[in-house]
Amino acid sequence: MGVRYNRILLKLSGGILAGEQGFGIDPKTLNRISDEIVEVYNLGVQIAIVVGGGNILRGTQSSHLGIDRVTADYMGMLATILNALALQSLIERRGVQTRVMSAITVSQVAEPYIRRRAIRHLEKGRIVIFAGGTGNPYFSTDSAAALRASEIGADVILKGTRVDGVYTEDPEKNPKAEKISRLTYYDFLVNDYKVLDTSAIDIARQTSIPIIVFNITREGELLRVLKEEGVGTYIGI
Repeated sequence: MGVRYNRILLKLSGGILAGEQGFGIDPKTLNRISDEIVEVYNLGVQIAIVVGGGNILRGTQSSHLGIDRVTADYMGMLATILNALALQSLIERRGVQTRVMSAITVSQVAEPYIRRRAIRHLEKGRIVIFAGGTGNPYFSTDSAAALRASEIGADVILKGTRVDGVYTEDPEKNPKAEKISRLTYYDFLVNDYKVLDTSAIDIARQTSIPIIVFNITREGELLRVLKEEGVGTYIGI
């Protein structure tokens, strides 16, 4: 069975990279995710990745430190760069050329984000990791994922989370919550589900890029979501 998409944007939260330890980067988790990314890459899929930084610092949670929101958001952007460099190193150890492109200037360690250059990297068979969010405070990495997916012409946004889709309620708080297999952009916005930011949904809606929410903590789930119908929750037209 072949894959359903040729060019994907994979969104990884920083919390996923922390694994069970809850903070920092868990080596076991990082290695497993790198293995799965390379497995998908070897099927001929063009892969772009947006990585968050919540395992190191989340801008919206820094007020108790006395740090103003804008400064905290920029600190969060720097955290995404740390995660991107770690992921790049692990993927390249597996023999795949990878480029980190940052929305904020860190020229010693990452290329500046340039849309046409990013597309060219993908066409040349390189994995591209987008760091630094959108480069602006008050915007989440979910919004950055939808923006970059739209700019590079991705076929789908894959949102890797700790749950296997969108539920009527938080399944970690209510075990009776029901999973929703398919949603329109409108239904998602009207019901105010919290899995993704509304701004990310709106960007995806404008460019008609579907979003699939799936559980990336399950081994092999990334490949399954690309090969099988019904894995996770599909959000689209």
